[in-house]
Amino acid sequence: MARGRQTEERRAEERRANERRANESRAGAEATEPVVSESRTDRLRIRAAWMYFVEQMTQNEIADVLGVGRVTIVRMLAEARSRNEVKITIESELLEIVRLERALERTFGLQQALVAPLTAANADPIPAIAAKTGMFLSDAMKSGMQVGVGWGNTLFHTLPFISAKSLTDFKVISLLGGVGVARRVNPAEFAWRFAQIFQGDGYLMPTPAVVDSVETKIALVERCGLQEVFEMADALDAVLLSVGGIASATTFSRGGFLREADREALLARGAVGDLLFHFYDRNGDLVDHPVNNHVMSVDVDRLRKAPIRILTSGGAEKTDALLGAMNLIAPTILITDEESARRMLNAVSES
Repeated sequence: MARGRQTEERRAEERRANERRANESRAGAEATEPVVSESRTDRLRIRAAWMYFVEQMTQNEIADVLGVGRVTIVRMLAEARSRNEVKITIESELLEIVRLERALERTFGLQQALVAPLTAANADPIPAIAAKTGMFLSDAMKSGMQVGVGWGNTLFHTLPFISAKSLTDFKVISLLGGVGVARRVNPAEFAWRFAQIFQGDGYLMPTPAVVDSVETKIALVERCGLQEVFEMADALDAVLLSVGGIASATTFSRGGFLREADREALLARGAVGDLLFHFYDRNGDLVDHPVNNHVMSVDVDRLRKAPIRILTSGGAEKTDALLGAMNLIAPTILITDEESARRMLNAVSES
C-alpha cells in the first residue's frame, strides 16, 4: 500500500513538472511573436465588439471590414468579454471615437474613417490628425503602388509619423505645381520627402501652381514634358489629399496666387474650400471662377479614378470644405479629428 501511494505521488509530481514545462514553452513562443501596438490592438478590439454586439454584424462581415481573419475576430471578441469591456454596453474610453468613425462611414459612404482624439475641444487638430495619418500610411503603402499626393500643412506634418521602409517599384506623383515662395510646406518638397521615406521614385510638376491663361497651361502640358505626369495620374493606385478653407485661404495667398479681390469673388460664388487649388462649393461643384481654369494640377475627374482616395484634414474653419469634398472627391478613407467629425455629422443632421 505504501509503495502504491509513493508511485501515485511520483506520477502526480511528474504531471506537475510537465505542466510547468508546457507553460514555459508557451510563454517562450508568445515572447517570439511580433509585438503589436497596444493602442491599435485596443482600437481594433473595440471596433469589433461594437460591430458585433451593437450593430449585430456577423463575424465574417466584421473580418471583411477590418481586414483580418475570422479567427482573429473570435479571439478579439472573447478578449473584450474577458476584460469586462462588454456588458450590456461597451465600456471603453475609445467608445466615442468608434461611434464617430462608424457614423462617418455610414453617413458619407466611406470604406473607413479614422478619428483622432483631442486633448481639448479647442486644441490644434493638426498634430493629432497628422499622427493618425502617418500611422495609417505606414501600413497602407505597399510595393508596386503609384501614389498621387497633394500638399498642405496637415500633410507636411504627417512625415515624422510615417515609418520608413524600402518598397520596390514605388512611385510618388506630385499632383500640382509648386508655389512661388520657397517654403517647407511646398508641393514638390512634400512629394519628394514622401517618396524618400519609402525609397521610391518621385515625379514632380516643375511649373507654378497657377498660370496666367488656359493657353499657357496647354502649352506647358503639351510642349514642356508634363504630359507624362498627367498620364501617370490616370493610373494611380491611391491619392493622398487635404483640403483648404476659404475663410482666409492663407496657404494659397502666401504663394502670391490669390488676391483678396479673388477670394471675395470666390466667396460670392459660394466657394467653401479648395482641393489642389480647385475651388468648390458645399455641394462639391467647382465654382465659376478663372482660377479653376488656370491651375496647374491634376483635374478632379482623374483623381476620382484612383481606387484608394485618402482625405486627411480638420479644423473649425474647414467643416464646409470637408462636407463639399465628400461629394467632390468621394474619398474612400477619411482621417480627421473628433471635433471636426462631430461638426460634420451635426451639419448633415441639421440640413
